[in-house]
Amino acid sequence: MFDPQHIRSQFPIFNQTLSKGRPVIFLDSGASAQKPNVVIDAESDVYRHYYANAYRGVYEFGAKVDEALEASRESVRSLINAESTDEIIFTSGTTMSLNLVAHCFTKTFVKPGDVILISEMEHHANIVPWQIAANEREAKVEFIPITNEGLLDLEAMDQLLDERVKIVSLTGMSNMLGTINDLAVLSRMAKSVGAAFLVDAAQSVPHQRIDVQSLGIDFLAFSGHKLYGPSGIGVLYGRRELLDVMPPFLGGGHMIDRVYKDHSEWAHLPAKYEAGTIPIAQAIALKPAIDFVLSSGLENISKYEHELTVYAYERLSELTGMTIYGPSPDQRGPILSFRMQGAHPEDMAQLLNRKGVFVRHGHHCTMPLHDRLGIPNSVRASLGIYNLRTDIDALIEGLKYVRERLRLTA
Repeated sequence: MFDPQHIRSQFPIFNQTLSKGRPVIFLDSGASAQKPNVVIDAESDVYRHYYANAYRGVYEFGAKVDEALEASRESVRSLINAESTDEIIFTSGTTMSLNLVAHCFTKTFVKPGDVILISEMEHHANIVPWQIAANEREAKVEFIPITNEGLLDLEAMDQLLDERVKIVSLTGMSNMLGTINDLAVLSRMAKSVGAAFLVDAAQSVPHQRIDVQSLGIDFLAFSGHKLYGPSGIGVLYGRRELLDVMPPFLGGGHMIDRVYKDHSEWAHLPAKYEAGTIPIAQAIALKPAIDFVLSSGLENISKYEHELTVYAYERLSELTGMTIYGPSPDQRGPILSFRMQGAHPEDMAQLLNRKGVFVRHGHHCTMPLHDRLGIPNSVRASLGIYNLRTDIDALIEGLKYVRERLRLTA
């Protein structure tokens, strides 16, 4: 059975109290999630018992590291149902994964006058690399608008799609609005004009199942640290047919087959895109993070987090002067961004912190989205597998305290 209390007990960071005996109310998992014991122990175990560089030595430690890394790669493959582990590339995180595709894909497939299609709800990591690449290729970045409800405007997207569009790169779940995008529909639309389809799954992977083959996804990027795994390790899935013809992203050791004085020949996948020394212990500890999520059941996680999201949405809606951005709970993941009339988001976050409630404030790396909404910033509460209804109650009580301290009466 799915037992939220038992799950929470496996995260040691919650086994503490803050000043005045307050519990930790962590509502910033969208930025980076906390780590269960199995992940902390696995990363520590590498350093304590068998650390060595990867794919370099045949001695016992080196062989064990290689074996553990490939086991982790297989876990990723299974998680997203990729065809082969050759299509799973370890990177430093979602940002590097997206930069890799933006640089290497456009170099091969994008020419002057072509279009890269993204949306108004994208994280900066899925905007800026495409702007840089488009400038280098004399191409153009175009934006799918969002509706007033915070959904992708599919009619507008259909108007933007033509043979000039070479890749459609979209978030699976907005990190500010919480909007869950229908990847099957978006993939079909992209493929209708022959465009590649990339998914920024940084927010999606911890909360819902994604099957890259059945959904027709060509590239998918996510980070370990949002999946209850270590920081410093990320994943890029790429369809083999595309990775084979794209150039390397970085040059150096491990990514070569043969180096001559006048040229070099590249290693086979996935080594071609893993230049230098990867984050070894972090990549190995990604496997227990994936195992932890899968053992809890992604369907169970989705159901439980949806119930929490509905509860949070309803409680927030009861507060005076509150504006919640994005769609209804039925169309969003466990992310709620909001503003309170008369209160600056930074003041709100500071005052909530006094009550042990940890939220994020600012533009959440989505400046174009905030521009579209007509606001400079917002407060974000993002939920994880370890959150409880009592955390939502603490947030609401904290927001009442904010109103009291700021003397908001209207």
